[in-house]
Amino acid sequence: MKKPKKIKRPQLAKTIRRPLEGARRITGKRTKTTEEKVSDALSNVPRITNETVGEHREEVLSSARKYIYPLQHSKHHVVRISLGLFSLVIVVFFAFCGLGLYKLQMTSGFIYDVTRVVPFPVAKTGKSWVSYESYLFELRRNMHYYQTQQQANFSTKDGQTQLKRLKQQSINQVIQDSYVKQLAAQNKVSVSNRAVDDEINLLRSENRLGSSQRALNDSLNSFFGWNASDLKRELKQELLAQAVVAKLDTTTKARAELALKQLKQGTDFATLASQISDDQSTKATGGQYPGTVTINDSQVAPAVTVALFKLPAGKVAGPVNTGYSLDIIKVLDGNSASVHAAHIQFNFQPAITYTKPLQAKEPPRTYIKP
Repeated sequence: MKKPKKIKRPQLAKTIRRPLEGARRITGKRTKTTEEKVSDALSNVPRITNETVGEHREEVLSSARKYIYPLQHSKHHVVRISLGLFSLVIVVFFAFCGLGLYKLQMTSGFIYDVTRVVPFPVAKTGKSWVSYESYLFELRRNMHYYQTQQQANFSTKDGQTQLKRLKQQSINQVIQDSYVKQLAAQNKVSVSNRAVDDEINLLRSENRLGSSQRALNDSLNSFFGWNASDLKRELKQELLAQAVVAKLDTTTKARAELALKQLKQGTDFATLASQISDDQSTKATGGQYPGTVTINDSQVAPAVTVALFKLPAGKVAGPVNTGYSLDIIKVLDGNSASVHAAHIQFNFQPAITYTKPLQAKEPPRTYIKP
């Protein structure tokens, strides 16, 4: 048996190359080497120079904008929806407040807090606006007093009648206060915070505001639903009205100065008091207070008691401004704890005497009907 012929290595290589060469002849192309492929890829990379850098930058940015624009449109849509919802909430809020204040005339704590932030008007006096907050401040303290101290029930028929009266009283008061402020501005009259503090200290020194700050706070909250700041606010308005009247009421000032001049010329105190004093309760007794006067006597004005305990027996002093009157005082006898004293009182005109002409000239406009 014959052994098969061995194929020589050259022949094997030749046999393998022939199909590849045949394939090249069929396609008509030569397979590129790796080096040739890399060279071709690099030849297609654009060449960036100083002259072409702007063009290439714009080309890159323009290709990125197609991804950015949809995101921008989405953000704008969200912003528009948010602004729309916010505007709707604002409209609903003001509609609710307007209905609650001017139609329903609500007095709740929430509504009051809203008026402390948003300056809703309740009236207009001339060129001045009267805030709804000031009206509620006055009304709520009156309501609190009647509910807690008089056990008033404003849900009953009688209670509704009483509430209507309190509303009218409150609106009249804040309108009056507004005209007082206008008069104060016209006559350059003002009340400082220091003056308010001094008045409070005077009252506390005579134990008229409780024995401590805590007792004062409890009393204010119990009677009016107030705190110390509310008391200062109310007291400042009262002092302003008194200061305006004291400046404008020149007639009362002239009467007091004339009486003091007569006393210094030797006129008998008791005789003069019985003739010209405006205090009907002491006029018949020659101006003498009933009983003795103590430093914390609630029947005597604080300013008067302070002046009395600084005055030697038999001496006359004044006029003392009590806020509502001018008093000429005299100590008859006494000691450091109590004194017998007399006074001649000249009452100031009420503030409405001076606000009424202004009100007639510029009538108020109210935006609620109590």
